[in-house]
Amino acid sequence: MKKIVVILLMMFITNLTVNAAGTFKADAKTKRIASGTRFELEFLQPVSTSSGSEGDFFTASLKNELSTDNIVILPRGSVIRGSISTIKTAKRFSRGAMLYLDFDHVVTPNGRQIPLDMAVVSYDKINYDGGLYKNLGYGEAVKENWDKGVEITKKLTNYGFSVKDDHPGLQYITTPVCAIGGFFGGAGYLIGDSVADMFRKGKEVIINGGDKMTVQLINPIDVPVY
Repeated sequence: MKKIVVILLMMFITNLTVNAAGTFKADAKTKRIASGTRFELEFLQPVSTSSGSEGDFFTASLKNELSTDNIVILPRGSVIRGSISTIKTAKRFSRGAMLYLDFDHVVTPNGRQIPLDMAVVSYDKINYDGGLYKNLGYGEAVKENWDKGVEITKKLTNYGFSVKDDHPGLQYITTPVCAIGGFFGGAGYLIGDSVADMFRKGKEVIINGGDKMTVQLINPIDVPVY
């Protein structure tokens, strides 16, 4: 008799569980966020190649509301969590550090954590494999020095020409003199800083708390809405 009661009780519990699960599935609705959707994020704490380590976690908040059919899927302020996947340290010859971020999941309004896969689409400079950096190496540093040298020459030449406003005719003397001075000044800067860049380490990648970044969803995600 006891066995029959136990069996009947188990059948009742199983039937109740199945019905509850069916009710949950019927009531639960999801809205899809398509791949390619862009998220505007604001970092809640700094992330840096100089002070951070691989595996360090970070959080960011969603700045733009994501909605469809007048239903808010992810409200502004939703939390995105991620971690530092790889850091390539800065080296001599102006080879800058490189930072790789892994965005793990988003926390929905009801507290659910949904895995996601996103890529950064806006930063100072982004490598072909998704790494974030400030400068690549010596060649880029020399180009920056060249641009700075040209700027020095132009500024001095323009200064020599501007004396015509107060002393008409004098610009014919000051312009070539300043141009020659600017040339040697720019060349000196180019050579001097290019030599220094051989021994100088490249720039670190630093994302400060409050900095904003645009990321793009690689694969679609389905977010529960109720």
